[in-house]
Amino acid sequence: MKEKTKESLAGYLFILPNLLGFMMFILFPMVFSFILVFTEWDYMKGLKGLDFIGLANITRLFGDHYVWKALQHNVVFSLVSVPVAMLIGLLFASMLNQFVYMKTAIRTMVFLPYMSSLVAMAVVWRVMYNPSEGPINGFLHQIGIANPPGWLSSPDWSLFAVIIMTIWTYVGYAMIIYMAGLQGISKDIYEAADIDGAGKGRKFLSMTVPLLRPTTFVIAITLVISSFQVFASVQIMSNGGPLKSSSVLALYIYQQAFELHDMSYAATVSWLLFAFIFLITMIQWRTQKKWQDQY
Repeated sequence: MKEKTKESLAGYLFILPNLLGFMMFILFPMVFSFILVFTEWDYMKGLKGLDFIGLANITRLFGDHYVWKALQHNVVFSLVSVPVAMLIGLLFASMLNQFVYMKTAIRTMVFLPYMSSLVAMAVVWRVMYNPSEGPINGFLHQIGIANPPGWLSSPDWSLFAVIIMTIWTYVGYAMIIYMAGLQGISKDIYEAADIDGAGKGRKFLSMTVPLLRPTTFVIAITLVISSFQVFASVQIMSNGGPLKSSSVLALYIYQQAFELHDMSYAATVSWLLFAFIFLITMIQWRTQKKWQDQY
């Protein structure tokens, strides 16, 4: 056997475990879920339960009011949670990038929610949102608000209650990535601005924010994708209620697949979610290229 062939074989053997894992847990499920879109599957019968029904699931999708309501909630969830978390994360990163007392402790406390168990945090926040005995409404009563929100029991507030908790978890991630970006900015630029008499506000808006655009792009992409995939916090805190007021697509897919046992329709909705995330990502990517062309 030639030496080049031996090297190629060794290379393939090294990537084989990852390749098999990718095919078994990513590629095959994606292909199979796409097949399910055009079938009705009684999974109790195995593969023999697959019946081809054409575009019936897609037709049902476009007529399903709850799907588009859940998608609307996803859009609101992303439009509110991602920018707010990024802004707060940037402010924390900017402050901690300076000489702040107890910098490491503060950074750890802010980042800890992102590293903690999402299930545990959702349970804690559910208790905090209790309308009669929770500490949040207790505090609002103390400052003179006679009728605080019902939070998770209110159709008007349930989605925003989950959004607030999600922002709390996202801030730590945004802060850490922004801190890495800030440390990559040369101090010479700020020294030149000091010589020109620029204040802290002007340096932040005219120098720091534009120079962090690549970092902002990375954070925006990851948090948008994460916000459209939100599931555990919604399920534990509100289970999509009351009256579907906090339902999102990932939860709706779970309910169709494992509560109503309609795997084919769940696969159809999952491809809608994939298409929407892909579209948003492509729009962000094209926008980032335009930003780079300006500098």
